[in-house]
Amino acid sequence: MGQPQAVAALVAASAAPLHAYLLVGPQGSGKRAAASAFAGELIASADPLAAAEEGRARRHRRLAAREEHPDVFVLDPAGSSLRIDDVDRLILEAGRTPVEAKRKVLVVDRFHTVTAAAAAALLKPVEEPVESLIWVLLSEQVLPEHITIASRCVRVDFGPVPDDEVAALLAAEGLADEPRAALVAKAAAGNLARARVLAADERVAARREAWWSVPDRLDGSGAAVAILVAELRSMIDAAAENLKKRHQAEAADLADREAELGVRGSGRAAVEAQHNREQRQFRNDEIRFGLATLAARYRDQIRSSPQDDPASARRNEASMDAIARLRSTAESLIRSPNESLALQALLLDLPHSPTDGSS
Repeated sequence: MGQPQAVAALVAASAAPLHAYLLVGPQGSGKRAAASAFAGELIASADPLAAAEEGRARRHRRLAAREEHPDVFVLDPAGSSLRIDDVDRLILEAGRTPVEAKRKVLVVDRFHTVTAAAAAALLKPVEEPVESLIWVLLSEQVLPEHITIASRCVRVDFGPVPDDEVAALLAAEGLADEPRAALVAKAAAGNLARARVLAADERVAARREAWWSVPDRLDGSGAAVAILVAELRSMIDAAAENLKKRHQAEAADLADREAELGVRGSGRAAVEAQHNREQRQFRNDEIRFGLATLAARYRDQIRSSPQDDPASARRNEASMDAIARLRSTAESLIRSPNESLALQALLLDLPHSPTDGSS
């Protein structure tokens, strides 16, 4: 949805694929679903029997889309970053021959979190794969330390899903009426999965207002910043309650299965790791939402400032610096910084208000 150029590029690539692809775009932009669909096409096109049996081709596509195909291996790093042990799993899987067709696809999610050591270990396998293997790496951005691997891949860019398309889908699915769908779509910042979560959250507007009013409450003091950060983090905690309840329900279901079938093979470690990732991601998404709201406030100040006025020019320069600082903080969230310290450092560095050029 909302990615016609990326989809067209992948459709064209499936006819004559190369050894590695890098799908780059924000979370919730559809990269993983596109990668699974791409994997299905790659396998179907390499199966000589699929040309004569349409049902066989459909089966390849269906299983790949569900991430259940035996020749599609999807790695979602268990921790906050992609590490050497993850690369060891990939190398082991890369060495196995395809089961059902003549092609195997390895999909690596959250490649942007790869550590330096893991990236170094992954370079040769990606650069020199066996003929039957195709790599598909998914990344939110390409950091400088990952450029070497990125240069070995065909890059396909995904943008945020447009707000109007997100809003239309929420309304079509009955998750929100049109006015609320528009608000939620804006808060989701192009992340369709997040939009579906926020559609049931009645406090989205209140959180947006809290972030919007931050510059009015800054006075240059550490005390004001500490109070603001505590309030914002408390609102994020409250917003995460629905996710926490869902995780508790899933943990209870898992405990019931363990009681019935035994602990062996229950997958508890994988479930707990997934819950931890989702909790971290939710908080990062909430902070990005807040930072985007603040950036919009400063942009509004620039647009509404009188022209050819020295005082306005100084305020606009301070606002542009603030927007750059907000962007830098948003990008740093990938590296999992200390949330409280990162927010305090940011707010101490912002202009006291959009109408005050001091900082």
